[in-house]
Amino acid sequence: MRGVRVCDGGVEVAEVPAPSGDGVRVRIVSAGICGSDLHLLTAGFPIPGILGHEMAGVAEDGTPVAIEPLAPCGGCPQCATGDYHRCERGPAIIMGSALDGGMADEMRVPERCLVPLPAGLEPRDACLVEPLAVGVHGLRRAGVRGDAKVLVIGGGSIGLCVLAAARGVGCEVALQARHDAQREAGARLGAVEPDAGPYDVVIDAAGTAGALATAVERCLPGGTLLSVASYWDGLELPGFDLCMKEVSVVPASMYGRGPEGRDIDAAAELLARESEIAGILITHRFPLDAAPEAFRVAGDRAAGAIKVVLEP
Repeated sequence: MRGVRVCDGGVEVAEVPAPSGDGVRVRIVSAGICGSDLHLLTAGFPIPGILGHEMAGVAEDGTPVAIEPLAPCGGCPQCATGDYHRCERGPAIIMGSALDGGMADEMRVPERCLVPLPAGLEPRDACLVEPLAVGVHGLRRAGVRGDAKVLVIGGGSIGLCVLAAARGVGCEVALQARHDAQREAGARLGAVEPDAGPYDVVIDAAGTAGALATAVERCLPGGTLLSVASYWDGLELPGFDLCMKEVSVVPASMYGRGPEGRDIDAAAELLARESEIAGILITHRFPLDAAPEAFRVAGDRAAGAIKVVLEP
């Protein structure tokens, strides 16, 4: 079968063995390109297998599914409490980096990874379930309620997904973004322009020192700074203001299970309920064989790319 792999700092579509062994066979219909995929390439991070952790398709029994791209041990204390994304096996549980991912014709995954799609949600759009789950999880971690006034800093796909999730629970949300296409997408998702006042919750989806400094500045005293961004090195916070304002800093990574169920199932329900999200966020679709061009387009945010999707 075909699979997208790292090659000389870029990607190639290669002939790879069809997946075998245990698990449920899923025919992939859509696979999104994440900003972390682009970062791993530019950083030269060694990825031994097939790329892709945002994927959806059709299981061998015909069920349309998204895939939660984690294969935790299931037995450690973190797994037992529902925080399986913090499994003691660490990054070795993540598909698309340590394990084969979904930028391929098909894959096999543990049955626990299947996310049956609600009625009306098509697999070609359901690769968005995974990044939406990042937003759902972050809001749950930070205890964000519908009466919160929220500012999102960063208009990439994760920033727009957490914006959509916050709007989904009833929050008033403002967006601070770099590019026109991102601001336009945010407005279509219901975001307002930032005002001069403080915010109950400021969400860092940019992953820069400047974003963190702005987040602390814009937080209400006693407010919350939620970071859904990925920091690959150290990070800097404005210590004096952080401490004087007693801002709570909440990092959030991936997704797990809370009292009301899995974050990723809640994300699938959100995407089915708010059907316009997919049309707003997915800006480009490419066949799998055009993966090198798709990655090039995904890296050009100034040209309007938000979510670029491969369709095997």
